[in-house]
Amino acid sequence: MDMGANLNVSEPVAPGCVRLQIVGPVADVTLVNPAKFNAMSRAMWSDLRSVFLRIQSDAQVRCAVVQGADGNFCAGGDISEYPDFRFVESSLRDFHENEVWGALQAMLACDVPIVAQIQGNCMGAGVEIASCCDLRVACQASRFGAPIAKLGFPMAPREAALVLGAVGELTAREMLLSAAVLDAPTMLQRGFLNQLAESQQVAVTVQRLVDRMVALAPLATRANKQALRVLTQAQQAQAAINLVADAYRYAASDEHREGILAFAQKRTPKF
Repeated sequence: MDMGANLNVSEPVAPGCVRLQIVGPVADVTLVNPAKFNAMSRAMWSDLRSVFLRIQSDAQVRCAVVQGADGNFCAGGDISEYPDFRFVESSLRDFHENEVWGALQAMLACDVPIVAQIQGNCMGAGVEIASCCDLRVACQASRFGAPIAKLGFPMAPREAALVLGAVGELTAREMLLSAAVLDAPTMLQRGFLNQLAESQQVAVTVQRLVDRMVALAPLATRANKQALRVLTQAQQAQAAINLVADAYRYAASDEHREGILAFAQKRTPKF
C-alpha cells in the first residue's frame, strides 16, 4: 500500500496495490494492478481496508474518489491466486468473510461520501467495490458484470446482498444467473450509474461533482451517510449473515476446481 498526503504529483506505484493520495479535502484511491486490468489480489483487499480506515479517521477529508489505473476500474479478483486457497472450505470462508468483506465493510462504514470513477472493465470485485460507493460516474465504453458462474462458484452471501442492493434485483439476477455483461448506458438506465461521460471527460465530470460535494457542510454530510447506511443495509445484511454458515461448502466441489483450473489453462470448463 502506498499512502501519500497533500501531494500534487503522483509517485510511481508497484502493481498489485491500492494507492491513497490525499490532497486537501479529497482522498484519491486508485486500484493498481494494470497488467490484470486491476484485478484484486489478496494484498490489494488488505490495502483497500487500510486505506478506508485511514480516510475514516481523517476529519479533514470530505470526499473520496475510487478509480482504477490505466483505463480500467477493476476486472474482478486475481484468479491466479485462487488455487492456493479456494478449494478448502475454511480458507475460502476466511478469504470472503475477513479479507474481502473486511475491505468492503471499511468502505461501507466510511462516513465520507465516495464517488466511483469508472472506466473500462468493472467486473465481479469491481462491481462490489463500485456498489460501496455513494455515486458512480462511468465512461460510455465501460462494461459491467459478475460472470463468476463460468468459474464454477457463486457470489458470497454478504457480497451478493451488497450488489443486489446497488444494482437491483433484475440486474443482479441477469449478472449472476446468465453471466450477462452489460454496457454503461444499460447500467445508467437500470439506476446503478448517476452519470455517463466520454472517456476523456470522465475525470472532469467527477471533479465537478467532487467540487460540489466538498463545499457542503461536512458534519451534515457525515450524518446523512450514517442515516442512509442504517436505512438501506440492515435488513439485507442480516439475511446474508444467515446464509453464511453453509455458503462455502462448495469449496472442494469438482465444478469449483474445474472452473478455476480451466481459466488458468485457458480452456472452456466442462461442468
